[in-house]
Amino acid sequence: MNSVQLRNGLRVVLEKIPTCRSVSFGIWVKTGSRNEDIATNGISHFIEHMLFKGTERYDAKAIAESFDAIGGNVNAFTSKEYTCYYAKVLDEHLPIAVDVLADMFFRSNMNAEELAKEKNVILEEIAMYEDAPDDTVHDLVTRAAYGQHSLAYPILGTKERLMPMGPDHLRQYMNEHYTIANTVIAVAGNFDDSIMELLEQHFGGFNIEGTEFSVEAPAFQSELIYHNKQTEQNHICLSLPGYSISDSKLYAMILLNNVIGGGMSSRLFQEIREKRGLAYSVYSYHSSHADSGLFTIYAGTAPKQTEEVLDLTLNVLSDLAAKGLSADELHKGKEQLKGSLILSLESTSSRMTRLGKNELMLGKHYTLDEIIARIEQVSMDDVTDVIRHILSKPFAASMVGGNDRAITAFRRDQLVTTKL
Repeated sequence: MNSVQLRNGLRVVLEKIPTCRSVSFGIWVKTGSRNEDIATNGISHFIEHMLFKGTERYDAKAIAESFDAIGGNVNAFTSKEYTCYYAKVLDEHLPIAVDVLADMFFRSNMNAEELAKEKNVILEEIAMYEDAPDDTVHDLVTRAAYGQHSLAYPILGTKERLMPMGPDHLRQYMNEHYTIANTVIAVAGNFDDSIMELLEQHFGGFNIEGTEFSVEAPAFQSELIYHNKQTEQNHICLSLPGYSISDSKLYAMILLNNVIGGGMSSRLFQEIREKRGLAYSVYSYHSSHADSGLFTIYAGTAPKQTEEVLDLTLNVLSDLAAKGLSADELHKGKEQLKGSLILSLESTSSRMTRLGKNELMLGKHYTLDEIIARIEQVSMDDVTDVIRHILSKPFAASMVGGNDRAITAFRRDQLVTTKL
């Protein structure tokens, strides 16, 4: 891995993999729904869409054809804290990918007619999302945990906020947030020494300095949000405080998550699905942000089984609080973490993602050996500290379903006073 800067100060992270024939190229921008306010909620995602709608040189169809013609892939995504535009192509076609993506990035038309059409596309995306209760419930639990903080804003935005937005709003937001300091170029795969000349050619003229925006860490709220919707299942999320992306306890948190609900051998999956058949989908996950994190449990189950599923979830966490992990679970958890890490780095796109995210959010990089060493160093005391941390607050909770009786009767503070 090589971290360098262009002459204008734009950060570039490179990982050369000469044994493959592909290369992945990404433009990472440190802006997402967290950086918006109520009036601009959804604008980061809107900009992501509009950059594909044409420039002076390429209309939307030409952008798509440029990559189809070379058998490459181009796409983008927006998260809470960053936006990424990326492509994966054969190594010989890297100049095409850089040329087209740079043109999109710097010279998007923001045509009013195209904007109106794409606005409708996003409204359909929001409607599709709202029709999926197993998706909606996750946004609701984030609101229950973070309240009015911008980390609770939906990435897609809302119809009310999107409708007034025009080309000038998007351009102004880009001028404020699409700056040199907020941007990272990440490249992984088979490339030669001409890469820096290619990047200077297309990004050397980038000169938007902008203003640095500060963000405040959210306070955990422990609220309950219920959304009434006629569904066959109750969709439930329970959230607890987690860890930031830079926290020393992060790997212990990920390991604990895997034990609780991160896979088919996890405690929740075994207790709720395998032993009792009470849910088809039950799992947990951990979300890390720059200064905070959330540990979340999800289950979808029939209304008549909701109370039992909640009680079983509580039992799993209560048992962990009382007894911790077994030595065997700690060992298996480490092996699982190492295996998933190594397997995740087998493609140039995943390596590019790792480079870009680490540079943007951490400003530093760890080698594979360093990460494995950090995983190996996770002790039983570390896991105990994590258990104590996540159970330090009452659950934040959300449910989408036809009746809120089970979730409102559920005591969300039951584990807070548990002594380890």
